[in-house]
Amino acid sequence: MSILFTHAYYVSDDPKEQKIMKPYPPLGLLYVSAYLVNKNIPNDVFDSTFSTQDEQLHFILSKKPQVICIYTNLMTKIEVIKLIKIIKSDKYNYPKIVLGGPDVSYNIQNYLKAGADFLVIGEGEETTFELYEAILSKGDFKTINGLAFLENDSVIKTPARVKIKELDELPLPNREAINMQNYLDTWKKNHGQSSMTISTQRGCPYTCKWCSTAVYGQSYRRRPADQVAAEMKMLKETYNPDAIWFVDDVFTVSHKWLTAFHDEVIKQDTIIPFECITRAERLNDEILQLLKESGCFRIWIGAESGSQKIIDLMDRRVDVNIVKEAIQKTNQLGIETGTFIMLGYPGETEEDIHETIQYLKEANPTHYTITIAYPIKGTSLYNEIENQITIAPDWETSTDRDIDFKRTYSRKYYDYAVSKVVNEVEFYKKKSTNITQALKHKTKAVLASGLMMLNR
Repeated sequence: MSILFTHAYYVSDDPKEQKIMKPYPPLGLLYVSAYLVNKNIPNDVFDSTFSTQDEQLHFILSKKPQVICIYTNLMTKIEVIKLIKIIKSDKYNYPKIVLGGPDVSYNIQNYLKAGADFLVIGEGEETTFELYEAILSKGDFKTINGLAFLENDSVIKTPARVKIKELDELPLPNREAINMQNYLDTWKKNHGQSSMTISTQRGCPYTCKWCSTAVYGQSYRRRPADQVAAEMKMLKETYNPDAIWFVDDVFTVSHKWLTAFHDEVIKQDTIIPFECITRAERLNDEILQLLKESGCFRIWIGAESGSQKIIDLMDRRVDVNIVKEAIQKTNQLGIETGTFIMLGYPGETEEDIHETIQYLKEANPTHYTITIAYPIKGTSLYNEIENQITIAPDWETSTDRDIDFKRTYSRKYYDYAVSKVVNEVEFYKKKSTNITQALKHKTKAVLASGLMMLNR
């Protein structure tokens, strides 16, 4: 085969993931792989998740592909660049390197300078197919939309590709190209149940300033509900997962679609327990009931902050009280809840953090995650703080997570703020059931408060 798909994420090099152990396969790569197979272009996929770079390089050496397509994002960028520099050599027959993924769109010159031959901007299926055909036939790359490359040391960026409208025309991800059992077994071993991913939509119609829409754009396109139910049936019969994670940005954005989905999974007898992400204003009593009947066991409902001021600065366009009520109603229905919190957003003060703590106590989500805001290039947040960047590390050896900017308080302050929020909330949750554990959390919260004061 002349074309290989791969990525550069290795669990063995990720201490954080080794504690969590909830890996998922590279669904985007598997979609592009399946599209090429559907076009009668056989290809290999090397899934690096449970492998090492040495094993990956050995596989590349054995196949000697003419074209290597590598998925990259801000988390894998550093390893991707290392991989490019190794395989662009005589030993590996100088393959053409094609990069795709959310990080390439706003770092075109950097990636091309780092050794990539072509960048696929946006959705990958059609562009990769046309590019591969052009490479083999020595065709004109300028006629291929959604592409960037160097010509005489100048960056050529072709017109944007029109987004795929009819998603039902896409083949299902080429899951058989990789060892799915590795993922199922890892989940089962660490969590007692296995989990798989399904994508039902592309794009997001919302405008949150910190969120990247580099690949699918600010749009909303959806696969037919009957096709999604059929995919679930196939997964059930082939892999028998215990749960499904729908990777969509806003699963309940269309109530009409969700009603059809509910009817189809019941009609096709293909219910699998699932979790999803949505927005509070796209939930109501009827939709919650449909979700429960469809098999939903956990809903992640975004808030990002307990302060309405910060939510508005993010352009989230939601009322924090509506989010709180949605979480409470979901809990009451017996569905687990999760929410996302972001600290350190521009303009956030100590008062906003206290409001976030109070919000978490009152909403009482089953799960919550906290991150410190960081600017992803190409987002509105990045554009707003670009002139206030205080730390901008070397691009090739860092990620957007390492960028820092002028905040209300120091970056260290927000590190301790994360500890304060977690321990205040856990104290509140445990004080009536386990006073010993509660007091430990309270002690940590008081310590974090002191350290926050020292680092303002």
